[in-house]
Amino acid sequence: MAQLLHTMLRVGNLERSIEFYTQVMGMKLLRKSENSEYKYTLAFVGYAEESTGSAVIELTYNWGTETYDIGDAFGHIAIGEEDIYARCDAIANAGGKVIRPAGPVAGGSTEIAFVEDPDGYKIELIQMSSSQKGLG
Repeated sequence: MAQLLHTMLRVGNLERSIEFYTQVMGMKLLRKSENSEYKYTLAFVGYAEESTGSAVIELTYNWGTETYDIGDAFGHIAIGEEDIYARCDAIANAGGKVIRPAGPVAGGSTEIAFVEDPDGYKIELIQMSSSQKGLG
């Protein structure tokens, strides 16, 4: 059976992004590799290795590129949480940016929140008790 392995995000400061995803979002740095010939470094972060069935995030740093235009086609990454209210408090206390406080989705009952990483990527937090229902 096929498995979703990772989502790749281009980042302007790899160490800052690793710190955000590990210290603020609670993920682990799973592995890191550098390619000096093509001038990029990859770091994979997640709650568990892909071999466990968990999807991870590949942070790609192209040496010398500090900013990217995220554009309007990419939406967000979604993460299920047991308690999005407590998680938002923890993220804010760790210096993270909560851009949409925890609460019901507009026009529905699914509880969500949004945070933003240092490069401006949006991360949706979904209350696990309602994550299998779909938004609404």
